Amino acid sequence: MKTIAVIGTLDSKGHEHAFLAEEIQKRGHKPMLIDLGTGSDPCVSPDITRYEVAAAAGLDLQPLLDRSDRGECVVAMSQAIPHCLEKLVRENQIHGVISLGGGGGTALATAGMRALPIGFPKVMVSTLASGNTAHYLGTKDITMMPSIVDVAGLNRVSKMVFSRAAATICAMVDTEVEAIDAKPIIAASMFGNTTECIDHARKLLENAGYEVLVFHATGTGGKAMEDLIASGMVTGVLDITTTEWADELVGGTLSAGPTRLDAAATAGIPAVIAPGCLDMVNFGAKESVPEKFAERKFYIHNPQVTLMRTTSEECAKLGEIIAEKANRSTAPVTLMIPEKAISIISAEGQPFYDREADDALFAAIRKHAQVPVVSFPETINSRAFAEAAAHQLLQNIQSHSNQK
Repeated sequence: MKTIAVIGTLDSKGHEHAFLAEEIQKRGHKPMLIDLGTGSDPCVSPDITRYEVAAAAGLDLQPLLDRSDRGECVVAMSQAIPHCLEKLVRENQIHGVISLGGGGGTALATAGMRALPIGFPKVMVSTLASGNTAHYLGTKDITMMPSIVDVAGLNRVSKMVFSRAAATICAMVDTEVEAIDAKPIIAASMFGNTTECIDHARKLLENAGYEVLVFHATGTGGKAMEDLIASGMVTGVLDITTTEWADELVGGTLSAGPTRLDAAATAGIPAVIAPGCLDMVNFGAKESVPEKFAERKFYIHNPQVTLMRTTSEECAKLGEIIAEKANRSTAPVTLMIPEKAISIISAEGQPFYDREADDALFAAIRKHAQVPVVSFPETINSRAFAEAAAHQLLQNIQSHSNQK
């Protein structure tokens, strides 16, 4: 029997969480009810009270409750629940976590879930599951299920959804993940437009004894990769696809934020960096592109994704940014330039071919870089470039190892 934390606002949604706990118990596991409520007294008895949750973060909840400021209380509980859950996981007291919620409940519960390791079972049944969930999930593997109806009472629809959510978390904690050989990890960034490069490089790196974890450079993917690198689990970084910086600079939809490319430099992890897909800024459907870009060059990738070509001025700034990020590294890092194309569609004869813009990008990298810059008369997806990038990373890793 394993223990599953059932967390939620037990003042307003106590009966619903109690039903969920009963469904977990029916399936052979022990529920642990944890109260995150900040209103009236809970309508069911928790195993861990709201006061105990707050105390886990060194907070005295009662003065906050006495001030009757709901916003202040919710903020406090969202800061406390990560500490509470982390402690329970560290002490092996819980083996999974599940919650039900609307807006406030989802924000509270997922704040706690985001603090838990990747691989730890997490399920959030939410009224917000069909919308933009990025700020609830962060970079963690939280499974979100639409509640369909509001989490307000037990009826034929909510009971069905909650029962299946209980079955889901029970199946997750029951699943034993097969142990694998512990190989050193290389993190790699990829986009559809750099897939061939990464696929070929990955095979070479795997043959050299590494496990390659590939991240899709979609904003969230870049953040997840940065988090993994910062965790200390990574031996090397093959950052071929730095496209998220184009979105950060110009205002596209797939930005990974201003700290993209910081983790490897800060942690002193050997890396190879390329300006992959810096020719494009990502937007949604064509009608979603801001009016100020109306005269720019576009490529319709699919009905939901519109790509916009970066200009010479933007490329020059991107080159400067990439170089300066690389300069901060304390480990061996190499900037590699594929002179004939930085994506499939930037090659000669393709929609985003722009020699002037690419030259501005490459010139800025060379001007500002204080680390080695290696140029190749190849496209980014050529086997020659992929092989050179893989071999260069292996050299950087070996060099770094020799320095220790």
